[in-house]
Amino acid sequence: MHGNTPPSDWIARYATLVPDGGTVLDVAAGSGRHTRLFRRLGHPVVAIDIDPAGLADLAGDPDVEILRHDLEDGSPWPFAGRLFAGVVVTNYLWRPILPDIVASVAPGGALLYETFAAGNERFGKPGNPDFLLKPGELLEAVQGRLRVVAYEDIEVAMPRPAMVQRIAAVRA
Repeated sequence: MHGNTPPSDWIARYATLVPDGGTVLDVAAGSGRHTRLFRRLGHPVVAIDIDPAGLADLAGDPDVEILRHDLEDGSPWPFAGRLFAGVVVTNYLWRPILPDIVASVAPGGALLYETFAAGNERFGKPGNPDFLLKPGELLEAVQGRLRVVAYEDIEVAMPRPAMVQRIAAVRA
């Protein structure tokens, strides 16, 4: 399974917003599809996940830092004071750390975020409103902090039918 899942089209489309050679934070990295994308693009990557087993084959890469961490256990954001040229989040939402995620974008850096939105419950999981973005929620999260380059709150057919919200935003 390692590396077989293609990167999100949204993330791939806006990856060029991340300054060349800048370190990327892949939040809830899972199997590492975006860690691999940004490594191919020449970026060092910090990948964090509660279960980094899907990243094991990247452990020998000196430009990949893999952290096992439960972002939902109530402990402080593990990157307080650390800034990244790119912050990538897909298919993950834990509202208590959303302000920390936005704050981790360095000047000139980019936030690329895509996850499930309200209305997705009609397609299956996730269906719990705790894990579905409310209309405009990503816009609100970056308002006054980042400049929005692109935003969508739409129904998609691929890779499977779903309601998604996604944003590409940069810090001046």
